[in-house]
Amino acid sequence: MKVAFSTLGCRVNQYESEAMTEKFLRENYEVVSYDSFADVYVINTCTVTNMGDKKSRQMISRARRQNPDAIIAVVGCYSQIAPDEVSQIAGVDVVLGTRNKGDIIYWVNRAREERAQMIEVNDVLRNNVFEELNIEEYQTKTRAFLKIQDGCNRFCSYCLIPFARGAVCSKKPEKVMEEVKELAKNGFKEIILSGIHTASYGVDLEGRITLVDLLEAIDKIEGIERIRIGSIDPTFFTDGVIDRIVNLKKLCPHFHLSLQSGCDETLKRMNRHYKSGDYKEVVEALRQHIPDVSITTDIIVGFPGETEEEFNATYEFLKDIKLSKMHIFKFSPRKGTRAAEMKSQVNGEVKDDRSNKLIALSSKNETEFMGRFLGSEMKVLYEQIHNGKTNSFEGYTPNYIKVVSEACKDIEGEILNTKLFTAEQEFILGKIN
Repeated sequence: MKVAFSTLGCRVNQYESEAMTEKFLRENYEVVSYDSFADVYVINTCTVTNMGDKKSRQMISRARRQNPDAIIAVVGCYSQIAPDEVSQIAGVDVVLGTRNKGDIIYWVNRAREERAQMIEVNDVLRNNVFEELNIEEYQTKTRAFLKIQDGCNRFCSYCLIPFARGAVCSKKPEKVMEEVKELAKNGFKEIILSGIHTASYGVDLEGRITLVDLLEAIDKIEGIERIRIGSIDPTFFTDGVIDRIVNLKKLCPHFHLSLQSGCDETLKRMNRHYKSGDYKEVVEALRQHIPDVSITTDIIVGFPGETEEEFNATYEFLKDIKLSKMHIFKFSPRKGTRAAEMKSQVNGEVKDDRSNKLIALSSKNETEFMGRFLGSEMKVLYEQIHNGKTNSFEGYTPNYIKVVSEACKDIEGEILNTKLFTAEQEFILGKIN
């Protein structure tokens, strides 16, 4: 039996797909690429934007074309938010939400045996128990995602995620430590701590353990050489937190601080829990204490009511703080959110224009940031072959600069001193020392 996965969206989804993959492998399935013939197709969906829903439907159609007799299982955020809509898509056999992925084999087998559609989507707003989806054997051996938290209590006005993922729930610290030690034993050099709202880790646990406490504990585990944090709320970085993380030897100097807008009026309508000045203070504090730090972010353009003046405030703010990279998203109204009902929705052409301006600014900032490190020597974790060339490998510096170097042997999974000497469009050419 063969199984194929299509994973859309965030790093949490990537982790959960890896965990489901392992369950199929234990049942003697062969994992094949999504463009191949398979007996089971699993689409792990995203619903952050309308495009996420559209891509999910496209993946369902592609699977059905490749094997009309396959079992198609749709899981994740899109099916959690709209189970009736997903179940009515032609060819869908299994519909699971965000907290049922651990039972994927059971529901696939039932659908096959009973020749009937299986729908199991629970009310996540009533469920605040962390679903254990441990991974013992990753398919790659360089860096591993580790899901430590699920759910979100923030309810930003544009976001469906609290309804798709439920309230904050955290993986118990002893379980996290067990999994990290297992990853180290299996040869992993780097782990990425991921969650839906990672900064909230521990608020639901007895003893009020925090993310910083967890980082300090992981930092002491032998074998793991790098720790990264997934997307993190800027409010996490208080002065006390920064004072503690600068003492961590393994925490990588790269933080993806969610911003969304550089205009306070827009941030207020978004129901974000900070102002642009608060964000700037965090950026300046991190740069002061960690000189080589890379700070990246997400920006939404065309949020309802965003005037030209508000957009210009965002543009000037971003021009001023010069983040190393920005991911730009055009506002996508999601049914069921407050933002979808707001007046003064922004015209599509205006969104396109604003998006293009920020993409150009991001490209300029990224080029300048990479240029700072030309001529220097940095440690690079090489992850894979570059563009199919067997003597060319790509990897990342601690502050997440992509580097491509030539080598006369397989260096996947190795951390090597590398001289950075030529900047390309999206990476730097390096020479291994």
